[in-house]
Amino acid sequence: MEFPITKPNIKLAMLGMTEGNGHPYSWSIIFNGRYDAEALQNCPYPAITDYIAKQPINTLGIKGAEVTHIWTDDPADAIDVAKVAKISTVVDNAVDVIGQVDAVLIATDKGEEHVERCRPFIEAGIPVFIDKPLCNNRADLKQFSEWAAEGKLFISSSAMRFAKEFEPYHRATHELGALRYINFTMAKSWETYGIHSLEAIYPIVGPGFISVQNTGEKDRNILHLKHRGAIDINIVNIYDLAGGAGMMTLAGTHGGKQLKMTDSYYAFKTQLQSYVDYLRTGVPPVPWQETKELMQLVIAGIESRERDGATIYLKDLE
Repeated sequence: MEFPITKPNIKLAMLGMTEGNGHPYSWSIIFNGRYDAEALQNCPYPAITDYIAKQPINTLGIKGAEVTHIWTDDPADAIDVAKVAKISTVVDNAVDVIGQVDAVLIATDKGEEHVERCRPFIEAGIPVFIDKPLCNNRADLKQFSEWAAEGKLFISSSAMRFAKEFEPYHRATHELGALRYINFTMAKSWETYGIHSLEAIYPIVGPGFISVQNTGEKDRNILHLKHRGAIDINIVNIYDLAGGAGMMTLAGTHGGKQLKMTDSYYAFKTQLQSYVDYLRTGVPPVPWQETKELMQLVIAGIESRERDGATIYLKDLE
């Protein structure tokens, strides 16, 4: 298969759907630049209906890329997504898209499933975008690391990396003096949404995390992370903390900022555009070593909680 892809129109397959994650709807609309307005009103994810309907139609669509194939775990969901986003082909099995498309997106957020969901496409040499988190355990991270070392074509990211509210501070907090403290609050579970917090913070502080301690519980994760830049980071990931999702405090020796992500559409579209840019250039938007360190942080947060708040050092996850 040609890579990077030079053909003018890239065919994409949207694959998988897990409970509570409506990305196949929103991502397909963002790529294709079109939707059935009546069908969208029946979308089971009101937040998606709301922010998509607010966008001027001319802002939808990613040039030179289209979702042409769809498969979901429940066949009825695929039919519904295809109707909403006007996708031409619904397939019976995910692997049916091999040979029919140029690249695929794994639109599920259960990290423990991603190795097996991705395997047929990675081994076939098809570029894969994997929804966050890439994985959530050591064995799967080892597999992805081996694939990365072999030059296999896959990337993964959180939309929080691309939030316009946080982008001005990516490695640019000089006005605050030496950065000393960050606080970030997020809803849902650590296993699926912890990566949102981490990937919002990571481009600001850069690599070099030392340790993770999670003194919380399954639905109330309270984490303390230490960074080599003498930065202490608290992440609060409480399941029903919807009112605090995406809120960040940056504090330095000379000043501080409080930020909140509010424009989900911008973040998602910029994230998906970064995948198309990867397909066109072969240059990943996030270097593998960064993705690997982020997954180590996700895993360390789980292991610390399961060990009653023990401190987990990233050097022990290599």
